Amino acid sequence: MPAEAKGLRKNPVQEIFWTRTGLLLLILVVVSGLAMVLSANLDPGVGKNLVTALSTGTLVSAIVGFGQTLITATATQRAMLTPLVEESRQALRDLADEYRSMNREFFPTHVFEPTAEPNPAFNRLMMQDLQRTRQYLFRGFSGRHAAARLLLSRSEWEFRGVVADPGNASGISGRARYLIRHSPADVDADTIQARLHEETRIGLVGLYLARSRCSRMEVTVISDPPLDRLEIFDDSVWVTLYSDAHAPAAYPRTLRFSEGSFIYNMERAEFGRISVSRHAQHLVITPDLTRQEFIARFEKITSSRLTEEQFLELNSKFYDFLREFSVTAELGG
Repeated sequence: MPAEAKGLRKNPVQEIFWTRTGLLLLILVVVSGLAMVLSANLDPGVGKNLVTALSTGTLVSAIVGFGQTLITATATQRAMLTPLVEESRQALRDLADEYRSMNREFFPTHVFEPTAEPNPAFNRLMMQDLQRTRQYLFRGFSGRHAAARLLLSRSEWEFRGVVADPGNASGISGRARYLIRHSPADVDADTIQARLHEETRIGLVGLYLARSRCSRMEVTVISDPPLDRLEIFDDSVWVTLYSDAHAPAAYPRTLRFSEGSFIYNMERAEFGRISVSRHAQHLVITPDLTRQEFIARFEKITSSRLTEEQFLELNSKFYDFLREFSVTAELGG
């Protein structure tokens, strides 16, 4: 039996009609049948005519009653049940829309689990968000990955970044603790600290090399940046959880939230608060900034001298990182 037919037969109002009226119709049909049988066995006369009339009238009443019941049940369903069903469906749709809205507000659209190497699916999706955005906001440790993404793309953005101060050891210690948990036992803390110090310098040089991809770059250098890396685009925010003490891999868990979500609005407001801090150093990089001007600003912000040879060495190390990252993340470039 088709699903619609089953639904009609199980309709509560129709069940009432079929239960109450069906018994009466059955009785009328049985009485009519018995009267016809009795009439066939009677001799012609008034009695036979009376029984025949009774059987015929009963049969007509049964037929009319059946038709009336069918029409009444259908009309009742249209008048009472159809609006009720539509209201129920609309209520369910409204409830589903509310749950979807709550999901968009509080739940991530994508979750990327920890990996030992860059996740190609993660990086492809992030690059798609980067291509669609007008403003790229980055808060992290060195800014190397942000600079690499800019150079691997062919668009132009306004970039604002918050990175660690290369000259401040406390700003490096948080990331160092994370890396120590994922390093061999023979690698000591001093080695990791030195590597991270170098990465911050490479990151600043990398951002300078990516200046042609941006209409304007504003880099805020702070002494103690938050552990979690944050990347904000026009329609999404990516939070990489370096603060997770139990992360099992070098690249920790990352969550992507859509624009309009609670996390998106909260992180964007927090980024704005940190990036305008009066206690931070601010570096503005424009496409026409010369190397000597950058070196002078680099020295002012980091309080460490940068020679031409050191700049070229950092330049070479950044491009080595860029090539390795583009291969492992499968981004071409």
